[in-house]
Amino acid sequence: MGALLAIGAVIVLMIIGVPVVFSFAAMTLVLSFSYDVDISSLMTTGFWSINSIILLALPLFIMTGYLMQSGGIAARLINFAEAVVGKSRSGMGTTMVVSCGVFGAISGTASAAVASIGTIMIGPMEKHGYRRPYSTALVGISSLLGLLIPPSITMILYAVVTRQSVAAVFLATIGPGILLMIFLCVINAIKTRANQDYQPEQIALSKRFRNIGTTGWKAFPALLLPVIILGGIYGGIFTPTEAAAVAVVYAIPVGLFVYRDLNLKSLVHCFVQAATTTGVIMIILLFSFVASRIFTFERVPQELTSLLLDLVENKLMILLMVNIFLILMGMIMDDVSVVAILSPLLLPIMESIGVHPVHFAAIVGTSVVIGCNSPPMAPILFMSCRIGQVGMSQVIRPAFSFMLLAALPVMLITTYWPDLSMFLPRLLGYVN
Repeated sequence: MGALLAIGAVIVLMIIGVPVVFSFAAMTLVLSFSYDVDISSLMTTGFWSINSIILLALPLFIMTGYLMQSGGIAARLINFAEAVVGKSRSGMGTTMVVSCGVFGAISGTASAAVASIGTIMIGPMEKHGYRRPYSTALVGISSLLGLLIPPSITMILYAVVTRQSVAAVFLATIGPGILLMIFLCVINAIKTRANQDYQPEQIALSKRFRNIGTTGWKAFPALLLPVIILGGIYGGIFTPTEAAAVAVVYAIPVGLFVYRDLNLKSLVHCFVQAATTTGVIMIILLFSFVASRIFTFERVPQELTSLLLDLVENKLMILLMVNIFLILMGMIMDDVSVVAILSPLLLPIMESIGVHPVHFAAIVGTSVVIGCNSPPMAPILFMSCRIGQVGMSQVIRPAFSFMLLAALPVMLITTYWPDLSMFLPRLLGYVN
């Protein structure tokens, strides 16, 4: 009862506009009073829990995202993607999806992708015949590829709170991320095939290859970054934390001296923004570790598992209920909060029905993609609306169509076909 009261307190406080950090603090206080535990000793345990070398990757990847946003990296990626895709009616939308995917493979955040890709592309897409609400909805859902395609800050948090390998969790979400990218490109092509407002420019094949070569050469330093990060991690050269440090060390000179879009003032701004974002996440993690400790002491996960198995015995139905629950929580909480609170709470249920923790990471990721674009909170979609300068009421319909036709099928495929997310971790020997 105390656990339900605490989670309910978080939800109510966040709905009425209380900052996330204070909502989590209130949850911890409710739990300590409900179960009569000494909060001071648990806070010490929480501080020790966040004293983790893995968590050093968080501020570094966050910093990489801000450097990409300010250092001209995003613009070069978009130009290259557009040259590869071509000037078809669906080309600009496909370029946006692919750019968000590549951006996610470097920064690991959805908000940075929305800010960078959305700012650069929504206006030109409108000139090419795309309605602004449609473009805004597309960038909102596409930006969440950053939660799935590694390195992902959300998946780092999942690995920390569930004590899993960061590299294995990264591998688990590659398949769902690529599948979501393909679905979004196909749906965009279908939706824009009748677009008569834009007549594609006929470009000679030789000129197109020249454009690809030119933009590819300019984007090469940016495209090299995900190769360095992921190649280094899975090649055994460095750990995810070291990869994050390498990404920052690489991105700063690229922005300053190669693209020259980064200056000292914007660099300082990137450091401040990264520090602020990291501070919020670390405090959330602190309270989530304390809450998890109380849940463990009071056997809340075991009781929740027993209750759910008494109500439903069918594994498929349990998985569906967990999907729905994660989506509903994602509708009122951000991805960091959902992962920090619910992952350790729901993992025992998943393990009791034979779901591997690494597979569950992919389930959480694909479910959060839907929740983060669904009102009432819909943090990523609201951010997209601000950048696209359109009202939420105009964006809801195209956003729901993308979620219904792309994100929802990917979530269900990921949930009920474990090999999609487990193939790469098994192939590279991270899980048996």
